[in-house]
Amino acid sequence: MGSIPIARSTEQSEAALGGFFVVRRRRAACGTDILMQPNEQPGTGPAEPSPEQQDAATADVGHPRRIRSFVRRAGRTSTGQQRAIDDLGPRFLLPYAAAPLDWDAAFSRTGARRIFEIGFGMGETTAHIAQLRPDDDFLGVEVHEPGVGALLKLIGERGIGNVRIVSHDAVEVLAQMIPENTLDGIHVFFPDPWHKKRHNKRRLIQGPFVARLATHLKPGGYLHCATDWEEYAHQMLEVLSAEPLLENTADGFAPRPDYRPVTKFEKRGLRLGHGVWDVVFRKRAA
Repeated sequence: MGSIPIARSTEQSEAALGGFFVVRRRRAACGTDILMQPNEQPGTGPAEPSPEQQDAATADVGHPRRIRSFVRRAGRTSTGQQRAIDDLGPRFLLPYAAAPLDWDAAFSRTGARRIFEIGFGMGETTAHIAQLRPDDDFLGVEVHEPGVGALLKLIGERGIGNVRIVSHDAVEVLAQMIPENTLDGIHVFFPDPWHKKRHNKRRLIQGPFVARLATHLKPGGYLHCATDWEEYAHQMLEVLSAEPLLENTADGFAPRPDYRPVTKFEKRGLRLGHGVWDVVFRKRAA
């Protein structure tokens, strides 16, 4: 199998969501999503543009600023990760298609709950949860090639069979491949906090995107977000609380669900006195 397709923005995604465009980005400590140009190899791309340069490049006169949660970053795929892509990609990597995904065919079974994860970084959490919940099917969307390879490597080492990956723009995947009212759960773990106040508008968890996510959940399906940035946690709680299709499963922040593991990065933060906040909402019954 050749190199996996790397997500890139298209006019199609903008048309599908009325000019709304989002791709997940994670901090380097948790795995970083990248946007690569055609024929660009990991580690050989241009230097990352500054946030101001990105703003100037993406300004759209007469239209609201598009939400963007990625920056271009260099990243190399290790030999082991590439081997996993070559050996396991044909089975576990699904091609992007502008048509609804046949989940039963993709996972070779019927009746399993369908969980969608946006930006799984290096895949450790995804692999852990998939092992813990073998009766659920997990579709992870990630544009960072080393992260895709890392998760495939874990899948091979641990014999995990209930994970599939799409390496493409998450907005297009939602709009084109995931029909509304079909997901049992959505995971968004540790998205970039864009901690500078002037950059808060770049955050992934904002009203329009949450509204889009809610439409893809079944009634009773859940949306689980987690962050280690307290101010962002409060924003998440506020934004999800304002979505009329959703209701909080807790009184404020939720206890960490047993299925979400404490990552190495999280453990280090906890030792330093940093907190982690989970927000879990459920789609209201129709």
